[in-house]
This record gives sequence, C-alpha cells and structure tokens, in this order.
Amino acid sequence: MSTAWHPHEELITHLTRTSALGPGEAARVVADVLAYFSEGTEEYVRRRHAELKAKGLVNDVAFPRIAAELAARRVSPPELSLRQLRRIVYG
Repeated sequence: MSTAWHPHEELITHLTRTSALGPGEAARVVADVLAYFSEGTEEYVRRRHAELKAKGLVNDVAFPRIAAELAARRVSPPELSLRQLRRIVYG
C-alpha cells in the first residue's frame, strides 16, 4: 500500500494480517463492501427484485425475502410493508 493515508487503514491492516490478502486486494475488498452497503433502499429493492425474478421467483416469494433481507442489513432502513416494496419496483 502507498504511504498515503487511507480512511480505512486500520481495517485494511487487519485484513492483511488475518487473511492472505495483500494491501491492494484488502483495500479493494473494503471499497466493494462499503459500496455494497451504501446502496440506497430503493436501489437495493429494485436490484434484488430483478435478481430474484431472474431466478424464477414469483413476487409472493420475492417480496417477503427482500423485506427480510432489508431487516438484516448492517444499517437497516425503516421496516417497509410488502405494498411499499411493490411500489418501489412498479411505481
């Protein structure tokens, strides 16, 4: 890793110490995880709905799964009803 300060330097150091990742790889993993968790609720719902539909799941299965996933996210949004989830996807 370069000598430039990184806002997540401690985490990157921890990952390089506890895994086979090098500093550059650890920095990319941290960036990917942060990007994943910075995705907004509406973007997440739309993306997951599309992924689940592509796997053949029907809405009656997809929307409850998405609701459960939202509740389990690190920083979970307010609880959304199945109707609110449908409105995010279909308008």
